Amino acid sequence: MASIILRRTNFYASRLFLTAAAALSVAPKILTAEFCSTGKCNDEVEKAKLASVAAEKYQPQDTIFGKILRKEIPADIIYEDDKAIAFRDVNPVAPTHVLVIPRKPITQLAASTEEDIPLLGHLLWVAKKVAEQENLKDSGYRIVINNGRDGAQSVYHLHIHVIGGRQMSWPPG
Repeated sequence: MASIILRRTNFYASRLFLTAAAALSVAPKILTAEFCSTGKCNDEVEKAKLASVAAEKYQPQDTIFGKILRKEIPADIIYEDDKAIAFRDVNPVAPTHVLVIPRKPITQLAASTEEDIPLLGHLLWVAKKVAEQENLKDSGYRIVINNGRDGAQSVYHLHIHVIGGRQMSWPPG
């Protein structure tokens, strides 16, 4: 029982740490009135607007995902190979919410090139494997790639959301 409580405490401490690290590393100006004039800085759309500004200043290896790849920030990694890793999202929108990211620092899908075609295919294959591993194969799941400010991309390191464990709605938003 004590080990379950300790693991749960470590998990929540990691979530808090990752959330704080994301705010500091992705959009350092998030706390200033200049960027938070609407009072909706916790909203994903607002985060995406801030992240698009930060992306112009920072390289993808400087994002929270780059830090996770370098093991500077802990993550609940559930899959790892030489091209990609998958880990649980610290702010899940469903019972299962996993992120699949490439080790190669690509800022967004729009920044990928023809040479990235094999990697992009591999990322989708990893997303499928993760969905199977998380027992989503029969019930279904959603794959999401946000691209740019209007696509609500909040971290400028290409990533795939694998979301499941509940009924998804349509249209997505």
